Amino acid sequence: MLSPSRTSSSSSAPDLAGANRHARRVPDRVSRAVERAVNFIDACFAEPISLSELAAVAELSISRFAVRFSAEIGVSPQQYVRLVRVRHAQRLLRRGMPPSIVAAEVGFFDQSHLCRHFKRVLGRTPGEWLSTNG
Repeated sequence: MLSPSRTSSSSSAPDLAGANRHARRVPDRVSRAVERAVNFIDACFAEPISLSELAAVAELSISRFAVRFSAEIGVSPQQYVRLVRVRHAQRLLRRGMPPSIVAAEVGFFDQSHLCRHFKRVLGRTPGEWLSTNG
C-alpha cells in the first residue's frame, strides 16, 4: 500500500475552473473513513491507486467504501482521482511544463491518456484550455 507523502486538509477538493458538472467540492462533513481516503488520494494521486487500496485506507469493505464515497463526495473514487490529477495537470501546464512531462508527473500513462481525461473533465484538450486560460 502507498503511504501519503504529505498531509492535506479534510476539505481539499479538485478546484477545476471550467470543469463540467461532475466536478464537485468535497462536502464539509464527510465520514472519517471517506476523509482518510480523500486525504490519501490527495497525497498519492500520481501513483496507481486501486479501489481495494482506498477501501483499506478507509477501513471498509470495497463495496461499502465505493457506495459511501460516491454518496458523500458525489463522484466515484476513480472519478475523484481523475479530477485531482487533472487539477494538478492544470497547475503544471500553467507553469509552462510540456504535456508529455505533465502526464507522467500527475499519474497518467502518457500524453494521450492525459488529453483524453483532460477533455473528459474540462471539455477541451490541454492545448485548447491553455489558449483560453493560460
